[in-house]
Amino acid sequence: MRVAVCQLNARDDRAQNLAVARDLLGRAASAGAELAVLPEYVDYLGPGESAPKPEPVDGEFSAFFGAAARELGIWVHAGSFHETGPDEQRTYNTSLVFSPTGELVATYRKIHLYDVEIPGRVSYKESRSVAAGSETVVTEIAGLPTGLSICYDLRFPELYRRLAIGGAKLIVVPAAFMLHTGRDHWEVLLRARAIESQCYVVAAGQIGDHEPRRTCFGRSMIIDPWGTVLAQAPDKVGIVTAEIDLDRLEEIRTELPSLANRRL
Repeated sequence: MRVAVCQLNARDDRAQNLAVARDLLGRAASAGAELAVLPEYVDYLGPGESAPKPEPVDGEFSAFFGAAARELGIWVHAGSFHETGPDEQRTYNTSLVFSPTGELVATYRKIHLYDVEIPGRVSYKESRSVAAGSETVVTEIAGLPTGLSICYDLRFPELYRRLAIGGAKLIVVPAAFMLHTGRDHWEVLLRARAIESQCYVVAAGQIGDHEPRRTCFGRSMIIDPWGTVLAQAPDKVGIVTAEIDLDRLEEIRTELPSLANRRL
């Protein structure tokens, strides 16, 4: 199966963000991709005070990407969007997956929230405005068991082990990884998650400046279960593709049976 990661620079114009995302999906389909993956917060990345109203799972965002999947005849992982949350102060950070018929087949709400306080350097508390999800999700994409995660989840290997034990052979990571951490950690963490879970990892990132004091690293990539980077996006909006080879995955799991050898 050929997969594509779509790298974009979402800003504070929701309509423009969706238009660019739709163009990238079209480019992925033209490149022969059966699955295209968008980044975290494809709907909006900008000042909180001007953010659009969050939507339910069956809202306009879902209808837009369901239609795109149907029109293009491909599987679409719509990155993530601001879903209506449990109260007025918080949204969910939510991924949706659509089949080539436009059917919504999976929903995942980001579990791990980025709360950090470094005096004099960084003060950010995602949990003030986002509610954490509580369920791990493995879904079938073109017959391939696929685990879902979002951005900061990447730093918690126990989630990825649980996805692998749950049957995942591919894991998706939409992200808006910050530049200052991405330079040192993004590729290292992605390759580690691929190696230890013995899964393909498909990571779609935001790129560039989004609002004052926020710059995303980009470098979207596709990694095989050996930890080899099969494709990496350059530092611009666009797509890259690679082939998912299940024979290669089974060969790795047979020759280095770390999942089978684990002790609980």
